[in-house]
Amino acid sequence: MPATPALQITDLVKRYPTGVEALKGVSLDIGEGEFFGLLGPNGAGKSTLIHCTTGLAQPTSGDIRVFGHDAVHHYEQARAAVGLAPQEVNLDWFLTVEETLDYHGGYFGMPKRERRERAKELLAEFSLTEKRNDRTRTLSGGMKRRLILARALMHRPRLLILDEPTAGVDVELRLELWHYVQRINREGTTILLTTHYLEEAEQLCDHVAFINEGQVVAQGSSPELAAQFGVRSLEDAYLELVGRKELSRARAEADAA
Repeated sequence: MPATPALQITDLVKRYPTGVEALKGVSLDIGEGEFFGLLGPNGAGKSTLIHCTTGLAQPTSGDIRVFGHDAVHHYEQARAAVGLAPQEVNLDWFLTVEETLDYHGGYFGMPKRERRERAKELLAEFSLTEKRNDRTRTLSGGMKRRLILARALMHRPRLLILDEPTAGVDVELRLELWHYVQRINREGTTILLTTHYLEEAEQLCDHVAFINEGQVVAQGSSPELAAQFGVRSLEDAYLELVGRKELSRARAEADAA
């Protein structure tokens, strides 16, 4: 009997009252334990897909299942399995770092003692222990990013969704976050990553899907996508997708020769 996918999206359509169709029949299967990348230009539908999966938006039609749980009609079971680190910094400025984690754990029904132990573990993991009593508004940009990821992991989700997790952070923190998410993926957490950093997707992801204008237009491993587009890297395949192949490094090297 085949394993239940971590995330199964079938014919997902999202149409806004304005008439804009952000998703036009998207289908995706992400296997349990996979590290999956979702790449596409701004406005392609990445955030809408994430919002529909996590209950922040209501799909117009289609089916979303998280470990077999219907994400629309059995929202609580599906949402409990998902940790979301959003692109925007959506912290409560009046809470301390530790309170942020505790409040999140309480929302997901974690007992007080378990919340305290889990928060202590994550504060240490993300180098936030010394900041635990600081208000979130006083943190640096990098510290806020660490806290957002720690918060997403607080309730031990089986599926972690990372929406542009390293946007605007320095190289050191980016590599630190890479190592951490690779480790938890090896330990069994399924990860869905959206990013504009092509090297990030190439380095981290087992499989990648390209989404453009609300449709999945190609998917596979990085080498498979490069072969499909007749180029030598994931970055060049992406540039082909968005019609900017003149920016290809291979072309720049050829022009410079």
